[in-house]
Amino acid sequence: MIPIKPVVAGPAAIGTVQAYLQPGVLNLPALPPLSLYVHFPWCVRKCPYCDFNSHEASGAFPEEQYLQALRADLEAALPLIWGRRIYTIFIGGGTPSLMSAAGLDRMLSDIRSLLPIDGAAEITMEANPGTFETEKFRSYRDSGVNRLSIGIQSFHSGHLRALGRIHDGEQARRAIDIAAGTFDNFNLDLMFALPGQTPAESSADIATALAFAPPHLSLYHLTLEPNTVFAKFPPALPDDDASAEMQEQIESDLQAAGYGHYEVSAYARPGRRARHNLNYWEFGDYLGIGAGAHSKLSFPHRIVRQARYKQPASYMEQALKGNAIADSSEVARRELGFEFMLNALRLSDGFEVNLFSERTGLPISAVAAQLDEAERRGLLLRDHQRICPTDLGQRFLNDLQQLFLPPD
Repeated sequence: MIPIKPVVAGPAAIGTVQAYLQPGVLNLPALPPLSLYVHFPWCVRKCPYCDFNSHEASGAFPEEQYLQALRADLEAALPLIWGRRIYTIFIGGGTPSLMSAAGLDRMLSDIRSLLPIDGAAEITMEANPGTFETEKFRSYRDSGVNRLSIGIQSFHSGHLRALGRIHDGEQARRAIDIAAGTFDNFNLDLMFALPGQTPAESSADIATALAFAPPHLSLYHLTLEPNTVFAKFPPALPDDDASAEMQEQIESDLQAAGYGHYEVSAYARPGRRARHNLNYWEFGDYLGIGAGAHSKLSFPHRIVRQARYKQPASYMEQALKGNAIADSSEVARRELGFEFMLNALRLSDGFEVNLFSERTGLPISAVAAQLDEAERRGLLLRDHQRICPTDLGQRFLNDLQQLFLPPD
């Protein structure tokens, strides 16, 4: 890792920091695009590496009550987004594909009755191979889902067992066959640097995935997240050299196959970038409904973050009372530069300079000292139009992002 050294600010830099910290309201020239995220909190089995808000469904789960809570949650949120169009919808979890076809149809019908949805909206649903049934997924498509994100993780049955997945390699292949035959657009989630995995096995997973010609691939390095089983009982993982070899081979294989590496973990064929995720990375707005869902909502003079109640039972109880929000806070002016860069610098092509002011209400001069330091270290490239991370900046992204932390 590149060590972070303290920046000694001269008079010009001090003036910039003072401008960055001055009190006062924001002045956003326009509100950013708005997405909708819907969280489904149940899964068949909690994976030992997973730190998402997911809960094992012991037998049946209360689908009817949860759908009622989602509608109540959305109705209560309407005054905050009144008149704004929804450009993407993402149904995540948990395992949303546990939902019945009728339940999914009802949920999307409720959303359409309450919100103006763009005619070309991308509507993505997460699905896990152990839940694939051809007719159910055709019903999902008929209800309006037009993109699937499939949690494959690996095609190697031994590695899947080590990850605690409920499917094996054959079920993974069958799920992709069903997805490709039902949907024009789908993503495959894969992981590498798995317990006991070799570079050759990682390459084999990529080759198998490419044989299905997916429009989009997400590749994640397995990390041991806090408050997970793997954090408490760490498995033996490949060393840094082996992990780096896997990552380099993945990038080479996907580039040769025509996939653009447009974000840290995302690869896409031309025209197939994930529009919902791009809105996150470009510091757009999103309303999150469902247990534990988060929102980021902009107003002309402020930006607000919200979190819903995390436990499904508490969420349903509170949502049906008209108060699903457990926490709400305004993003401090001094934190906006860091929040923007935390997202936008994940993009390989970076961002247009004007986007910073459009999404934060701050002039780009508010982070001039940090940009200068990042450029001096070789982590950033910029001109009057674009700012983007260098190859070194992408490799040491945490170091680059930390430069934009607000002063104490």
